[in-house]
This record gives sequence, structure tokens and C-alpha cells, in this order.
Amino acid sequence: METALFVAWFEEAARLVRADRDRLTRLDAAIGDADHGTNLDRGLAEVLKALAESAPASEAEVLTTAGATLIRRVGGASGPLYGSLFRQMGKVLQTPVTLAGFAGAFEEGVVAVERLGKAALGDKTMVDALAPASRALALAVRDGVGVREALDQAARAAGEGSKATIPMQARKGRASYLGERSIGHEDPGAASATLIMTALANVAG
Repeated sequence: METALFVAWFEEAARLVRADRDRLTRLDAAIGDADHGTNLDRGLAEVLKALAESAPASEAEVLTTAGATLIRRVGGASGPLYGSLFRQMGKVLQTPVTLAGFAGAFEEGVVAVERLGKAALGDKTMVDALAPASRALALAVRDGVGVREALDQAARAAGEGSKATIPMQARKGRASYLGERSIGHEDPGAASATLIMTALANVAG
């Protein structure tokens, strides 16, 4: 897992979010501010611009640059949350990057998201996609799975976790104000987290 792969990850994430921007916004319109798709699309475009300008020299620098850019450039909750994920990963990621090292950094990044958002599994947030993805990576490392298959498993776990938010009642964020009316809608943050994990699996092949 080298620097070029991490840059490609954000390029693919930006592409997937751009393609799915309207769906993300519709999901957010049902239980939030109707801006998740447009905010994240704009934020990832800013990430690509920052990476092009800074020419990061390491995998960790790609992540910290992306994280800082998202925190500065994306409105709403998603910027600080995704920014914290990537910035924390960049702080702890060791080189050379192994699957085990990446999985450990990703786990710490998810913990940073949980801490900032005061959210846990089952609260109907992006954590419901990120935490299962993190667990899937840890299991893949334990089982000696190759990088591509491990990332595929993480992306599938994120997708399953996102779909599992549909029958949940939101307990965090603006969606929580809706009470039972939040039931029956997929969480937009979990949906975008699935796209981001899918992007990584896509470029790892």
C-alpha cells in the first residue's frame, strides 16, 4: 500500500461521491439538511486540489492533508467527522504500510469519529458503516487475507452496515430530532462511508 494508492483512493472516492451526489442529498433531505451530497462532493474536490498542490511524500501525509482539508472546507458535521477519521489515521500510520498497519490506523480513525460525534454502533450514523468495515479489516488481518480481498470485505461490511440503518431510529445529530420519523431511511453518512470504502477496494486491485 503505497502513496500513489492513497491518492488514487481519494480520486476514486471523489468520483463515486460525485456520481452519487444526488442520492446522498435525497437521503439527507429525508432526515437532515439536504446538503450531505453537495458538501462532500465539494470537499473531496478540494482534497484533490490540495493533494495536487502539496504532492504528499508519504501515505500518512496524503491522509493528514485530506483530513485537514475536509475539516476546513466541508460544512455540516461530515467535514469534521471525515476529517478526524483521515487525520487520525495519518497521525498513527507507520511506513512501510502493511494491511495490519492500515487496519490499526483505520480503527483509531473510527474511534476518533466516535469520540467527536459521541456516536456508537446503532445510533444511525456513519459509525454504523465505519465500525463494521473496521471489524472486517481486523478479521481479514487475523485470517491472513490478501489486501484486495480484505478491502472488498471491508466495503461489503460497510454497505451492510449502511443498509442496517434503515430500520433504526436516529439517536444522534439532526436526524434524532425526528424521533420515530427517522425510521425507514438510510443514514446518508453511512451511505457515503460505504462509497469511500468501496473506492479503496476499487483502486487496490
